[in-house]
Amino acid sequence: MPDLPLDQILRGDCIEILNSLPANSADLVFADPPYNLQLQNELYRPNQTKVDAVTDGWDKFGSFAEYDDFTRQWLSACRRVLKDTGTLWVIGSYHNIYRVGTILQDLGYWILNDIIWIKTNPMPNFRGVRFTNAHETLIWAQKKQGAKYTFNHHTMKSLNDDLQMRSDWTLPICSGGERVRVNGEKGHATQKPEGLLYRIVLSSSNPGDVVLDPFFGSGTTGAVAKKLRRRWIGIERDEKYIQLAQDRISRVEPVPDSALGSADPRKQPRLPFGALLEAGLLQPGQTLWFAKDSSVQAVVLVDGKIRCGESVNSIHGMAKSLSGAPANGWDWWLYEDEYGQKAPLDQLRQILRTRNAHL
Repeated sequence: MPDLPLDQILRGDCIEILNSLPANSADLVFADPPYNLQLQNELYRPNQTKVDAVTDGWDKFGSFAEYDDFTRQWLSACRRVLKDTGTLWVIGSYHNIYRVGTILQDLGYWILNDIIWIKTNPMPNFRGVRFTNAHETLIWAQKKQGAKYTFNHHTMKSLNDDLQMRSDWTLPICSGGERVRVNGEKGHATQKPEGLLYRIVLSSSNPGDVVLDPFFGSGTTGAVAKKLRRRWIGIERDEKYIQLAQDRISRVEPVPDSALGSADPRKQPRLPFGALLEAGLLQPGQTLWFAKDSSVQAVVLVDGKIRCGESVNSIHGMAKSLSGAPANGWDWWLYEDEYGQKAPLDQLRQILRTRNAHL
């Protein structure tokens, strides 16, 4: 099997290059394909200034059938390259996303979500003949229905002030200093904001995973992937965009290991409460305090249970009994640390996990 060309931009036709890559090698694909906007005439603002719309040749197709054939080919090629556990994100507008979605399902992808990107600063409809197009749609799909895939639920919840992140994302379009420009003009007509890719890469990949973008453009996917310590592969046929992207990505500094965020608790090794006794982090006879009422105390027993009054139970069972609802004993019971401060038992659990990881 040939080596993966990691952290590189491959110049050429995306379908040909995708078909040359090893099968089952990418963890995540983000695709921002041509939208097939079908623009017929130049667009002007009310003050008669010309709108810098998408008029590039790569967005022009002779018919819907031609566009569908192109879509089927690149989606098929992406599916071959994706790992069985991999997922694909594709973004589009009303011009193309419904056609893409149909083909995607026909090819065997399984749709996990559609995300609505609500633009805080969309371009108005200057002619006043339609509603302002203020959103784009992203489809998130897995390669094989039922396969295990990456979704960093707790990370996204944390990013959203500890609320489960919804499928409507309100983000500004790419503008200001983030917009890549050449001689004062847009470097790429459809550059996506880094905030959008930040959510995508963070939610559905892990550090070290391979992120592939078959329509690399100005390199937003590569810039964000490098920043978040993912490996990346870009495919782009226009040398002008390749130079822009390479220059942009070369200036990106990966975040330090210490800033990669907390681990998903569902993926951390399970530790029984008794392991704290075996490791000497707690002692039999030591006192614990109930977080909701510090006047309620318990004593640690040699078998990993606790006694509170006349009752003996696990840390979880005792917390449930006292609170009247399911409770996580790691958070509901406090111990006294070496400085005389009371802290949740979970702090000791994390110390032991770290210790074990270095054995």
